[in-house]
Amino acid sequence: MDLYDLYDKEEPDGYVYFAIYRGMYGLPQASRVAYDALVPHLRQAGYNETGITPGLFKHESNSIIFCLTVDDFGIQYVGKEDALHLRDHLAKEYVLTEDWEGKNYCGIDLEWDYVNRHVTLSIDGYVLRGLQRFAQLLDLNTKGKPKRLQHAPSKHTAPKYGAKVQYAKEPDTSEPLSKERIKLLMEITGVFLFYARAIDNTMLVSLGTLGSAQSKGTDNTMQAAVHLLNYAATHPDAKIRYHASEMQLHNHSDASYLSESEARSRAGGYFFLDGKDDPSPHALPPKLNGPIDIVSQIIGPVCASAAESEAGALFINGQNAAVLRNTLTEMGWPQLGPTPMQTDNSTAEGIANDTVKPKRTKAMDMRFFWVRDRVKQGQFRVHWKPGKTNHADYYTKHHPPSHHIKVRPTYLHVAKKGTDQATDST
Repeated sequence: MDLYDLYDKEEPDGYVYFAIYRGMYGLPQASRVAYDALVPHLRQAGYNETGITPGLFKHESNSIIFCLTVDDFGIQYVGKEDALHLRDHLAKEYVLTEDWEGKNYCGIDLEWDYVNRHVTLSIDGYVLRGLQRFAQLLDLNTKGKPKRLQHAPSKHTAPKYGAKVQYAKEPDTSEPLSKERIKLLMEITGVFLFYARAIDNTMLVSLGTLGSAQSKGTDNTMQAAVHLLNYAATHPDAKIRYHASEMQLHNHSDASYLSESEARSRAGGYFFLDGKDDPSPHALPPKLNGPIDIVSQIIGPVCASAAESEAGALFINGQNAAVLRNTLTEMGWPQLGPTPMQTDNSTAEGIANDTVKPKRTKAMDMRFFWVRDRVKQGQFRVHWKPGKTNHADYYTKHHPPSHHIKVRPTYLHVAKKGTDQATDST
């Protein structure tokens, strides 16, 4: 009240009232007001939502298609006159800035190579700014690196090979955090979650575990957060690359059993675009492209077996795939046949393809059998391949540093030492 001198503006009922005439970032109502004003204006010139995918717009006759994200339009067009049509119509009501080279979208830096037909994504300086914000938690050297380099985003718990019974994780009994420290933990999770979803997907498992525990965080939870910050400081400039393809959706699905707290399991999924699916048993696997979506989430129901966890992962990945199929079709890329979903569990594959007799499977969560219906409808083709070829495994558990070092060039665009070139996903 003192800072903004609001005493003279107080009404008799004790409130101070504000009228909003322009957008106010962070206020949900402001985005709704802006949306309600923009959509009718777009409709006047023939730009309409596609129908299923929220925020995806197409023109009724020209080549324009774009996704409406706050105030940032990433526009696909064939022929500059189509793009000028949209620009000129928007300029009637709005002040515009233009970037015809498409170097940045939603804060993501884009490096286009039209000759070799690929685009490389990064967010320059994002990790550095995040680390400066949480510098009080870190012990860095003069170059901004941890004094002890950290190559894994989370602490690895070594498996007990040969154990006849798999036990759930022991509950965390360390000291609870204060409200101020819990808020700090939430800030760390929030700052790096956008970066992980957009670029560095190697952080997703760690962030998922932190996010599930942040509201009741403990000293161990904060130590895990500092571990992640040290990993980010060790590998601050991640990049991801997408190659041009025939825009046909592919999925790898996997799960880890009893890998999270309270006897829960984690589902993993890797979605990428390539050519049309070849269902023949001797077909070569499609070349791994950059991920258009990653699943790394804790499965809600407590699964009673590894097979149920795998079936739950297929269910979660299938629901995501159904949405992506619709979006790709509305973008002008109809899916030519069922989407292949690879799993490394033969029981889950049998459940999805209705080749397993329902005995113990009757006790499984009934939602998981949704995949079986979609397979019968021709939307998905669930098939088995060995676990070492399943790229979703990476997003289901906390791996040792050696594994992260080995597979980092598979999931990210990593420069070779001493050169400007980089290794691509294969």
